[in-house]
Amino acid sequence: MPAYVSVAFDVPVDRQWSYRNPDGLDAPIGSRVEAQLGRRTSTGWVVASGDSVDIEPALVKPYMRLVDAEPLFCAQTLALAKWLAGMYFCSLGEALSAMMPSAEKEGRRRQGASSGGTEAASFDDVRIAAEPLVPSGEQKAALARILSRTSGRWYLYGPTGTGKTEVFLEAAEATLAEGRGVIYLVPEIALTRQVVEAVRERFGDLCAVIHSGLTAPKKLAEWRRILRGEARVVVGARSAVFAPVARLGLVVLDEEHEGSYKAGSSPRYHARQVAMRRAATEGARLVMGSATPSVESWGLMASGGMERLSLSRRLAGGDMPSVEIVDMRAEGGALSRRLIEAVRQVKREGGQSILFLNRRGFSYFWSCRSCGAELKCRHCSVGLTYHKERGRLVCHYCGYQASPPSSCPTCGSMDTGWAGFGTERVEEDAARLFPELTLARVDADSMSRKGVLERTFDDFRDGKIDALLGTQMV
Repeated sequence: MPAYVSVAFDVPVDRQWSYRNPDGLDAPIGSRVEAQLGRRTSTGWVVASGDSVDIEPALVKPYMRLVDAEPLFCAQTLALAKWLAGMYFCSLGEALSAMMPSAEKEGRRRQGASSGGTEAASFDDVRIAAEPLVPSGEQKAALARILSRTSGRWYLYGPTGTGKTEVFLEAAEATLAEGRGVIYLVPEIALTRQVVEAVRERFGDLCAVIHSGLTAPKKLAEWRRILRGEARVVVGARSAVFAPVARLGLVVLDEEHEGSYKAGSSPRYHARQVAMRRAATEGARLVMGSATPSVESWGLMASGGMERLSLSRRLAGGDMPSVEIVDMRAEGGALSRRLIEAVRQVKREGGQSILFLNRRGFSYFWSCRSCGAELKCRHCSVGLTYHKERGRLVCHYCGYQASPPSSCPTCGSMDTGWAGFGTERVEEDAARLFPELTLARVDADSMSRKGVLERTFDDFRDGKIDALLGTQMV
């Protein structure tokens, strides 16, 4: 039994600390220990062990408690963490904390998200059949190319409705048949439920869910299922890319262009880059897909670094949607006359409407007409957004909040006003213009309580809601 262990903590210091194994305890590499770090008690990750240390052995203290009876990661995951630390300029402990199901880290992420983070967009083709569908010629050709090699990079490029998701799932089935595992990444936690339900119908208990919206115990339970090999298909948002899938054979990146794949706190990793690294080092297939590829992926396709597989035919038939641009300078409110008439027409025909605006709150710009002063965040120097429901000014970058002023804080003038509009303003105008319609607003403010988003989507699907308005969550 090794006498000492090297522990990495979630602190921005590029080093590890040595501790002694207490009598009767042996902390394996990959487990967590609770130890004294300076004047505080912290939980860290055991990354090495041995019978010698670089300092006087008498100075080495024992750790206080062994948290995990079994390791949470293996040598392969540790190597990925070291790469992540070097790639994104963070400590090994910070990298491991971002990768592992840590209660402390998860709590901080949920708090950061509730203070006004960026919302991710939905992804393409979420209506997945529980049973495999009859593929089109283009889908068959794309699947054949993907399965022609055991490793490599492919990009499914095509408009919404061309069946990219079905190709992903067919490739996943083939990978499972080879005895290898699958990671399926989606950009939006809110829509993971729809994907998971369909994937579980197709793959049963082989499916596990990993994303930052799970409670820490639930995420840890799913993580251990994956470690034991009980779950070989992992579905989730950005953090699922670190799932300890044994014999990884396929990584799917749905809606690859989405900004939500980029972490907003240290380590600021991009799930696409991590997926590329894992696929390369573990000999897996990497399949991305989008109707609007990122510039980086488009460049890779153009240079031959990734094979493009095009899907052009919409499986449900019909023409592409028409797009009409309205000059809002001639309009007097948040909704144009053309849009108002279109919503009413859809209602008369028995249909439903979705109003999309990628901005939360009521209004996002305050100014004094006398002196030209603006209200900006004291930390970020960006305009504060007025949230009428809360009666607060909020910075959507750092979460700073303030009360709306009754007069200009610079010159004292009462001649002030708001400009620009968000989802709260659209909801208020829509309720006034369409009193006969049942409305629902979907954004991070209105859907913060657990289960509300799912119930809203279910009601919309069942026809109980006439118009759904909101941000990218719709």
